[in-house]
Amino acid sequence: MASTMLQTGAFVLGILGVAALIAATAMNNWSSQDRQGNVVTAVYTYKGLWRNCEVSTSGFTECRPFYGLLGYAGSFQAVRALMIVGIVMGVISALISLFSLKCFRMGNMEDSTRGKMTLTAGILFMVAGICGIAGASIYANQIVASFRSTMYNYNDGGMGQMGGIGGMGGMGGGNLIPRYTFGPALFVAWVGGALVLLGGILDCVAYKGLLPEKTR
Repeated sequence: MASTMLQTGAFVLGILGVAALIAATAMNNWSSQDRQGNVVTAVYTYKGLWRNCEVSTSGFTECRPFYGLLGYAGSFQAVRALMIVGIVMGVISALISLFSLKCFRMGNMEDSTRGKMTLTAGILFMVAGICGIAGASIYANQIVASFRSTMYNYNDGGMGQMGGIGGMGGMGGGNLIPRYTFGPALFVAWVGGALVLLGGILDCVAYKGLLPEKTR
């Protein structure tokens, strides 16, 4: 009974986590423009893994996709790859977890076979969750590094970016340098990865209860 509950809980958490990873990967607001200190902003921008969007003061939103694959930083490509791998492995492990449920009748499957499938699903769930968390963390680290660099230029009057151009460095150059902060998609990816990881742990715990007593 306890193993069945653990299996069911792991399956539900895995499905919810994979859905969150899919939603986060498709969302366009992984990073949002920080408008603190920018009272007058003509255009508000936010970025995702696949598109860059701009919102004008009139409320019109325009999104432009990122074309090509080779023109972007390796860390950005790594985030994309980790999220896709996490989704694929999460979907596969969800299917395996479904067929391994004790309440799911498929022929005369023995408990030992269900146990092996449950353990496999649990391991794949954990790998998928780690991929999702790692992808979001890498992207967040890039935002933090960019924010600190831009903040330095902002506090310095933008001299790092505009110094030597006709003495324009001290004339609010920092306002011309957009700063980006965490977007909602990052938190969705973190939560989704954590749910998938927790589902994998529950599956691994349930595996022990499915083993025959001698094997156990």
